[in-house]
Amino acid sequence: MPVHPCATHSVPSTNQNEAKELSVKKTRILAALAGVAMISLSLAACSGSSNNSSGSKPTLTVEDYFNSDPGMSGWNKEYQKCGDEVGVKVNPVHIAGAALIQKVLQQVSSKTMPDVLMLDNPDIQQIAATGALSPLKNFGISAPSGDVQAVVKAGTYKDQLYGLAPVINSIALYYNVDMLKAAGVTPPKTWDELKAAATKLTDPSKGVYGFAMSNINTYEGTWQFLPFFWTNGGNEKNIDTPEAAQAVQFDVDLQNDGSMSKSSVNWSQQDVNNQFVAGKAAMMINGPWQLPVLNSTKGLNFASVPIPTRTTSQKVVSPLGGEAFNVPNTGDKTKMGLAAKLVQCINKPSEQLKIAEFTGNVPSDQASADSWGKSHPQVQSFVETVKTARARTAELGPKWPTAATAIYTAVQTALTGKASPADALQQAQTQNK
Repeated sequence: MPVHPCATHSVPSTNQNEAKELSVKKTRILAALAGVAMISLSLAACSGSSNNSSGSKPTLTVEDYFNSDPGMSGWNKEYQKCGDEVGVKVNPVHIAGAALIQKVLQQVSSKTMPDVLMLDNPDIQQIAATGALSPLKNFGISAPSGDVQAVVKAGTYKDQLYGLAPVINSIALYYNVDMLKAAGVTPPKTWDELKAAATKLTDPSKGVYGFAMSNINTYEGTWQFLPFFWTNGGNEKNIDTPEAAQAVQFDVDLQNDGSMSKSSVNWSQQDVNNQFVAGKAAMMINGPWQLPVLNSTKGLNFASVPIPTRTTSQKVVSPLGGEAFNVPNTGDKTKMGLAAKLVQCINKPSEQLKIAEFTGNVPSDQASADSWGKSHPQVQSFVETVKTARARTAELGPKWPTAATAIYTAVQTALTGKASPADALQQAQTQNK
């Protein structure tokens, strides 16, 4: 029976019988020494196997904020699929969304970054500025020629590409098909049409508002307001402009005529969706990530169109949403190279389509997005919207949060009646420089 190489060995002793010839003694001594050498090699192999036994795959840690299903399970399968393709094991670590950036900043400080890091696209520049991320060109990865340009800009800091997003999203105008049909209303294309439709769809006796959006005093509120702000010529470098004031006034008008609830200043996007699902809002601003809930709501007949513009000649400019994958500077060149291959795999057009299936988002590759929209009519409005979408950090880079704060502050100030739209913008611009 063969002895296991890691079993306990006894060292054969040499024969000390002086009656034996010297040549025999030498032979046995050499044999004993050879046995000791073999045992040493075998034990060394055994001790090494506890760390990385011969033939085992290296493990990459992927950190994200997809900490709930169905998204979490879908991402885990995607990581494992690409891990098999690259030849690595993947250890997914899911951090609650609000805690991710704080966790990452701690990891930057303690030099304990994961091998692959997912970041919401507006956060890339902030983390890249710390030197914690590696430019993808270091691994031979350049910006995909077929990707929506806003995706490339969102993942770029100081002309270096750091992150790639396999799927993206934005926001559009959802509407209750049955409510609009009953009121004889067609989906609006302009602000005036939206106002008229919202007024006609509002029914105070039933607690139904014609329109709902999030005007909360967080980045969510800014995100939802940006299509009105940007499309009308507003710019985050200076929010105190007539164009910006027109956009805020439009928001105020919807509230003042009773078409939009005064509670919108406290509503998150999820709250807005809850109102729509409950039949308390005939139209709403929201994103494709709400589709699973909308589709699971019995009796809800809905559709979506791009967000209306002030004039028919304007092209809607909405904010680009989506998470990008990055390669942190861990110091382990071998694992960083493998991490880059994993990022590259996740971003292949074929994988983008799979990810779009379980996220409801739009593939970053334009050809794949067009194909996806044709086969999935519910996301067609988002496919069109992302073509002209903008990265939030495109103008100000890491300073974007200051502008975002100023914008939602101005909207809140105007909606709560503390100042006119123009004065609210002027105050916010001054306070948030």
